[in-house]
Amino acid sequence: MAVRQTRRARAQRRRVKRVAASGSDLTEAQWRRILDAWAACAYCGGDGAALQRDCVLPISRGGRYTIDNVVPACRSCNASKSNGEVTSWMRRRRLDEPAFLLRWRQIVRELAAEDAEAAAAADAAALPAEPTAP
Repeated sequence: MAVRQTRRARAQRRRVKRVAASGSDLTEAQWRRILDAWAACAYCGGDGAALQRDCVLPISRGGRYTIDNVVPACRSCNASKSNGEVTSWMRRRRLDEPAFLLRWRQIVRELAAEDAEAAAAADAAALPAEPTAP
């Protein structure tokens, strides 16, 4: 039992180091926006369980925790996918790969558009007011 706990602790420490070295920059606010956009597991559509952050391109394969690479996944899908490539994993599980990919791209575009609008509004607010004519 102690050996298993030691292995888990070592694996967790290695994972924490990989995540820190990956340059991940997902904020809690962005994660909440992702959850709101998907409203269920991105892979199987299940919405009963707590959803976990899953990188479409795993960190071990060069992915990062960013707004365009993270989707909500139920525990079962997240554990099953592990660090596998999403499309081949979905094919093996006989999940609707094309529907996922279309929805993922759509949500990423919507979130990016919201970010661009927010940045433009912030830039406009930061500009000095134009002087009025006397």
